[in-house]
Amino acid sequence: MELDIPEFEGPLAQRGVGIIAPFDLALERELWRWAPLEVSLHLARTPYEPVPVSLEMAELVSERRHLVTATRDVLHVEPEVVAYLCTSGSFIKGIGYEKTLCDAICEAGAPCAVTTSGALLEALHDLDLTRISVITPYDERLTKLLHGFLAEAGTEVVRSTHLGLGGGIWKVNYRTIAERIIAADSPDSEAIFVSCTNLPTYDLIAPLERELGKPVLTANQLTIWACLGRMRLPMTGPGKWLRGVF
Repeated sequence: MELDIPEFEGPLAQRGVGIIAPFDLALERELWRWAPLEVSLHLARTPYEPVPVSLEMAELVSERRHLVTATRDVLHVEPEVVAYLCTSGSFIKGIGYEKTLCDAICEAGAPCAVTTSGALLEALHDLDLTRISVITPYDERLTKLLHGFLAEAGTEVVRSTHLGLGGGIWKVNYRTIAERIIAADSPDSEAIFVSCTNLPTYDLIAPLERELGKPVLTANQLTIWACLGRMRLPMTGPGKWLRGVF
């Protein structure tokens, strides 16, 4: 048998992204839809904590020691960037704390680091957005902390809605999310941000961007977008305003 055919020259050279996810992440399938063919996602999780989705949970899953351990768990497969895939865990204590999370990941050995909330700030800056609407699955307390994080970055929250969920966020159906996004829109908002990496959004982005005529930015989308930008790879998947930014 001759092996001088293209099929035997593969596989395609792999480029890795390390993902540090909260223990309750249920949307790995959605994450993979954002990844180009040559990119492999290597996941590590923070330890299980018997608490509902809340400020307490966000504090527990963003502890420095957990991020350091999880980073070291994925370093052997040589990721080019390591992302902390959690919106609330990376915004609860402000912009300075978000930076300390990236520093902890890099100090643990990652070539570079991204957080979901940091990726949000990058997108707002790159798209020159200063007034947005927000939808979250959290309670009011956590949602207000997101408002504060955005205000610290110079972004005004024009309108906001939250679902008040303490768990099972990945089970929310598309219709409910779409209705909340439309309800959160305002003529004064330049974009809509959908928070939480456990809230499914992939198939909603393109039709809602067409309908509303403005960016619909979501947590998983922005996290992978920021990783691909550091790898000098083009974005895949929906989100036309983010294409070509890097």
